[in-house]
Amino acid sequence: MLTTISLSTLLRVSLASLTLLYPIVVFVGLQSVDARYLILLLIIIGGIRILSLGKSPLNHWTWLPLLVVLALWTWVSNTSISLKLYPVFINLGFLILFSTSLRYPPSIIEQLARFQDPQLPERAIVYTRTVTRVWCYFFAINGVIAFLITCFGSDAIWAIYNGLISYLLMGVIFLGEWLIRQRVIKSHDD
Repeated sequence: MLTTISLSTLLRVSLASLTLLYPIVVFVGLQSVDARYLILLLIIIGGIRILSLGKSPLNHWTWLPLLVVLALWTWVSNTSISLKLYPVFINLGFLILFSTSLRYPPSIIEQLARFQDPQLPERAIVYTRTVTRVWCYFFAINGVIAFLITCFGSDAIWAIYNGLISYLLMGVIFLGEWLIRQRVIKSHDD
């Protein structure tokens, strides 16, 4: 039996795939074409983001201007550094989004938690704020590392860090948070 996939789902999967593969595509692309031709990737990511995320909290005002700046800089300078700054700006964008949500609640993690349970208890709201802070620290540190590697590392090191290591670090945080959440839930059930 064939399952129909909505256009929205297809766009979100495409966006996630392009974002995850971005460092590898840029690294491979820079081996054979001028940097200015790779801005098409940024334009495609920007277009898909606008089409797929709509009113999602992940589709905020910082993405499009950042992509436009990077695309224009790449076109004018024809250097790879502007393409390589994309992960830095992604971290900066998420840092702004998550920290702003702490200042003007509900936090991003609380918003995501409310998809599962619209009536979160107060202890869960406090917990989601703590998790949001952890992600703020991660985005700040990861952004600084990505910036330093962009400015001082080779293209290969840049691709390995931004296309593998940073994703593994995110996975460790997701897994760690999930394990802690299970303990917190169990301790409140007892």
